[in-house]
Amino acid sequence: MDKEKTLSSQLIYEGRAVKLRVDTVEMPSGRKTRREIVEHSDCVAIIAIDDNDNVLLVNQFRKPVEKELLEIPAGGIELGEDPVATVRRELSEETGYLPRKVERLGGFYSTPGYCTEYLYLYLATDLIPSQSYAEDTENIRLTRVPISQISSLITSDSICDAKSIAGLLIFLAYLKTQ
Repeated sequence: MDKEKTLSSQLIYEGRAVKLRVDTVEMPSGRKTRREIVEHSDCVAIIAIDDNDNVLLVNQFRKPVEKELLEIPAGGIELGEDPVATVRRELSEETGYLPRKVERLGGFYSTPGYCTEYLYLYLATDLIPSQSYAEDTENIRLTRVPISQISSLITSDSICDAKSIAGLLIFLAYLKTQ
């Protein structure tokens, strides 16, 4: 498939978490159009499993959708940070646990129609308690869910964000190969 050729790019907003740019592109047919692109740093998404085969999920209020969502832990990779270090930091901050074992399960783009964010998916196991919490995680509540209930939580719309659905489905497929 032919690529679109970028003719110009203009940064129109730069915030703490995202940048917004507008690219003028030429389609393979020669037609010119514009693309609005959200630039977001890459992130990690974490499937954390405790010693009792529970998945550690977090409940947190999401302002853009004005409701609390049940999600897998996740967070942004800081400049120069190794993704495994991000897994350890984010899991500790959001759940109060550190993983002794971290395994890469894959990855995916969150919303490639308009955003650059890529999520590295990791499995975190052999969890030990940690005392590290971040200020912005004060309204996050830990929820433990048996692995056997994950599919029904997805199909019942109790888990409804794309990152969590994709991550958990990849994890369930991974379990079938073990």
